[in-house]
Amino acid sequence: MFKRILLAVDGSEHSIRSAKYAIELAEKFNGVINVVYVVDGNKAKSDVLHATDKFALEKMRNDKLKAVKELLNKTDIQYEIKILHGEAGPTIVNYANNNEIDGVVLGSRGVNNLQTFILGSVSHKVAKRVECPVLIVK
Repeated sequence: MFKRILLAVDGSEHSIRSAKYAIELAEKFNGVINVVYVVDGNKAKSDVLHATDKFALEKMRNDKLKAVKELLNKTDIQYEIKILHGEAGPTIVNYANNNEIDGVVLGSRGVNNLQTFILGSVSHKVAKRVECPVLIVK
């Protein structure tokens, strides 16, 4: 049922909590996890300006994935990490819909009602547009 699980992470506590749920699903259904970290274009420019070189930039991004990697390494679950570029919601949807994903797990960032109304949350965009089940972890 959930053989290919997409875990969307951003380095937050929400990501770590959602990783635990993705691991449980993968263990229960003998699945694999595709970990996706999306770098927004504006964030990428800021990261490049603040990094001393490309290795420092890569280290900054890997640091955001460190806690999730540690959780996954404690298991026997196969996983793959992809760093994608673009707006988080549409990029996650596109990846899920084009890679035979059976379920998406992501954290809820807890934006307020006004922010959700004006911008829409990533989790809302993903849940609305992805073609498979979505688990949003609060």
